[in-house]
Amino acid sequence: MQPQSISQVWNQVTGVQAAPSTAIVWATAAAALLAVAPHFVWHYTRNVVTIAHEGGHGLAAVLTRRRLHGIRLHSDTSGLTVSSGKPHGPGMVLTAAAGYSAPPLLGLGGAWLISAGHITALLWAVVALLVAVLIMIRNAYGALTVIVTGGVCFAVSWFGSAQLQGAFAYLSVWFLLLAGVRPVVELQSKRRHGGAPDSDADQLGRLTGVPALLWVTLFLVLALASLATGGRWLLTR
Repeated sequence: MQPQSISQVWNQVTGVQAAPSTAIVWATAAAALLAVAPHFVWHYTRNVVTIAHEGGHGLAAVLTRRRLHGIRLHSDTSGLTVSSGKPHGPGMVLTAAAGYSAPPLLGLGGAWLISAGHITALLWAVVALLVAVLIMIRNAYGALTVIVTGGVCFAVSWFGSAQLQGAFAYLSVWFLLLAGVRPVVELQSKRRHGGAPDSDADQLGRLTGVPALLWVTLFLVLALASLATGGRWLLTR
C-alpha cells in the first residue's frame, strides 16, 4: 500500500469495497471449515475463539460496571477473565453469558459489515478490538497470541490488496460463525461426562436457577442462528 493521507485512509475505511468472486467466497468457507473441524488444527485455531470468548466476558463486565482486573489466555486454549463486583444480579449474569455468545455474535456483526461492503472497516474494527483486549491481558502467552493475531489483521488491512482483504475478511467471518458452534458442543460433551462443573453454563445455572443444560441450549441456538443468518448474508451479497 502506498503512503496515504489521513483523509485517504478514512475514505478507504468508511468506503464500500467490492465483494470477491463467488469462488473465493465458497473457498474461504471451506477453508474456515477445515480450520474448525479437524482436531489437530482446532487445537491451534481455537486460540482465536478463546480471545473472542474472554473478550466477551471482559466487555460485558465493563458495560455492566463491574471492575475488570485482567484477562489470561493459556496455551491449552483455555482462558480466564477476572472481574469484581456484586456476585449476583444482572451484571454478573450478563458477564457470564457473554463468553460463548461473543464468537458467533462477532461473526454475525462481521457478516453484516461485509454484506454492506465495509470490508476494510471490518478489518480495522477487529484490530481495534484486539488492542482493547491486549490492554487487559495479564500473561505473556496471552499477549503474544493477541499481538500475533492483531498483527496479521493489521498487515492485511494496511498492506494487502483489495482482493486479499476481501478473502481474509470472508475467511475470518466464516471462521467465527463456524467456530461459534464447536465450543458449545464440546462444553456439553464435558458436562455429560462429569467435567466442567464451573463452566459458564453451570455458573449461570447457579446464578439464575435456570438449569445449566438450558443455558447450553441457548448458546447453541444462538450460534446456529448466527451461522445461518451470517452465512446467508455472505453468500447472497
